[in-house]
Amino acid sequence: YTDAAALLADPEVDAVVIASPHHLHTEAVEAAAQAGKHILLEKPMAPTLAECDRILAVTAAAGVTLMLGHTSQFAPAYRLAKTMLDAGELGTIVFGVSTMSKFWFEPNRRSWHLDRTTGGGMWLTAGIHCLDRLTWLIGSPVARVSAQLGVYFHDQQADDGGLIFLRYANGAAGTVVSVGYREGAPKHLTELTCTRGMLNIDYAGGVTVGKNGAWQPVQGSACDDWMHAALIEEWRSFAAAVHSGSPPPVTGAYGRHIMAAVFAAEESSRRREEIPVDDSWGAQKP
Repeated sequence: YTDAAALLADPEVDAVVIASPHHLHTEAVEAAAQAGKHILLEKPMAPTLAECDRILAVTAAAGVTLMLGHTSQFAPAYRLAKTMLDAGELGTIVFGVSTMSKFWFEPNRRSWHLDRTTGGGMWLTAGIHCLDRLTWLIGSPVARVSAQLGVYFHDQQADDGGLIFLRYANGAAGTVVSVGYREGAPKHLTELTCTRGMLNIDYAGGVTVGKNGAWQPVQGSACDDWMHAALIEEWRSFAAAVHSGSPPPVTGAYGRHIMAAVFAAEESSRRREEIPVDDSWGAQKP
């Protein structure tokens, strides 16, 4: 299809993936939901909290499945780490540092990525992955945020770097490093300090456990093709939720909470003070 309306009018189409520029998400979701299509929506959910609420309302009214495309939750190393944490192998997470430092002007960068009014910036485009994976691993809503975001390396109307401090409702604390550098080297790492050990998680390098004074790689956790593997698992999970009618692994309520934390960080940076985060996702958790 070259026309979205024609696609949505086709009764043979059961579900759509929305991966348009960020500021166009809400309109696309509304059209798809009203056409009765199930929706896998790429992150970030929408560039304002009001639009996130519109997305939740229209999909609920239409009775369609809405899943957010937070792909890190489906990366092999992160799924293994989550299994280990949920099994209690390292006790409770106390602190976490989630880092994404990447070359900002990679080949797929577009003009709308460079302007906050169209949902651009390193924080909404890439740093959000750090926030998602840390929040998902900790398994608790973000309660308060303190942040410094800015334009440090490029001439653009959106942030290209930031440091974000997170206080979680369960008492854990975390830091997100979100950097889209002009000159540097990539670093994609989550470091967890737990009550019974430490855990480092790298998309490609896998999981490493710190215990008894030494770091030990978890055999079989490395995956060079992790991004492709994560995308396959994400789409399979979405299809399974549609077929079963059960909630998807990344719900709209969770996606909204992540965006509430994103926007709280932006407000904190503007006001230079700690900001509380809306707890709608936490209120819905069993």
